[in-house]
Amino acid sequence: MPVHCFDPLNIQACRIKRTVMAFRDLLAGAHVHDAQISVKHGVLDASYRNGHLPTLFTNIAECPGHRTAANVLVRERLCEAFSIGPGELIDILAWAMDHPEDPVEVERSTAEVLQNRQKEVNLEAIPIPWQHRADRGRYQSASIIIAQHNGIRNASFHRQFLRTPTTTVSRFVPRHLKTMVDSAQSEGDNVSICVVNAPDPTVLLAAAMSFKDHIDELCVAAALHRRIYGKPLRVVTMDNGIQVPADAEYAMEASITSERSAEGPYVDITGTLDDVRQESVIEYKSIHHRDDAVFHALIPAEREHRTLMGLPRAPTIKKAVSEVVECTDVHLTDGGSGWLAAVVQIVPKSPDDGKRAIEAAIQGHGSMKQVIVVDTDIDIADPVRVNWALMTRWQPDRDTIILSDQKGSSLDPSRYEDGRTSKIGMDATIKSGQDDSAFRSAV
Repeated sequence: MPVHCFDPLNIQACRIKRTVMAFRDLLAGAHVHDAQISVKHGVLDASYRNGHLPTLFTNIAECPGHRTAANVLVRERLCEAFSIGPGELIDILAWAMDHPEDPVEVERSTAEVLQNRQKEVNLEAIPIPWQHRADRGRYQSASIIIAQHNGIRNASFHRQFLRTPTTTVSRFVPRHLKTMVDSAQSEGDNVSICVVNAPDPTVLLAAAMSFKDHIDELCVAAALHRRIYGKPLRVVTMDNGIQVPADAEYAMEASITSERSAEGPYVDITGTLDDVRQESVIEYKSIHHRDDAVFHALIPAEREHRTLMGLPRAPTIKKAVSEVVECTDVHLTDGGSGWLAAVVQIVPKSPDDGKRAIEAAIQGHGSMKQVIVVDTDIDIADPVRVNWALMTRWQPDRDTIILSDQKGSSLDPSRYEDGRTSKIGMDATIKSGQDDSAFRSAV
């Protein structure tokens, strides 16, 4: 099977550089799969065979002229791209949340995403994949919806089932976009949107954040972009008045209608099958894309999915914990599907700091079901070291908190019928005042 190293900067060494400015630049060092695949299960099957390596697929049977990529947006790869450590990335995400800024609008002639426009809208001609065989069909899982209504803008992820060449059906959970749609439709209006696939990774991270109060995610992305790259985030205004990242791979003008249609089943982040529901139909008006475009084909329930959902939650958890104890890092675990479980690293100064950190972490991410708190000598991304800390520093009857009758996550199939759940926290830190020499690893 032809596989080689993709280097968009035409440099000899296949390395990611700090100059990453667009999604395609993140593909430096990815494997290139030249053998022909189908949009139906081709990406998933090839990914399983190569161990879920970052991969660029160049030969898609149903979509000549288009490419697709998977497994590129994972924590360590982002840290390498940004030339920062995991803990620093979390701090920068938190900083961007608190310091949003306006992106810079550019002329349409300079916007890479407007290099091509379909003559007739045909979603089936772009490589929207059918990943898991249990899914209803082809899904956009990594595309973001940028919506604007009554002066409020929102950018967020929503999966979309490809229903016809011109329509999709999208699952809207009860957050800001659904509130916007419900408000508009109560007034008899549709909501104009742009669907964006494969923008700069800073935009993807910002769009994956959620806030109690409304914050413009594109402005958070702009702050993150300037902090990491030292340059402003460029946007271009589409015909429907919506601004999109100028260097995204795809930008599609559309409208969220009042029509409902079946959506699901769909393999969600936990690897379990989500239900069939009647959801909103999106009608597409235009499809724009870059030359030699690369469609971001996220594989549900794999590491890229867990990174996009879990990594933007880490800053909110760290912020909450830092209010009660010094917190140095947070990791949403793969075993918890990047959503339901976390390891929190602290510097305890009193015997109860571990328990205080547990309670604060759960407050910081309400969907979380399990928290383990460790010291700074434990690699929180290594489940073996975390389990070692539990076995050598944790006493179940003394160092465990169990909270009953808590708000559960819709992603947890074990939750009770009323949506409630219980939660557990384990303090695996060396307790303040103890002789720590007996607890330190000698190997």
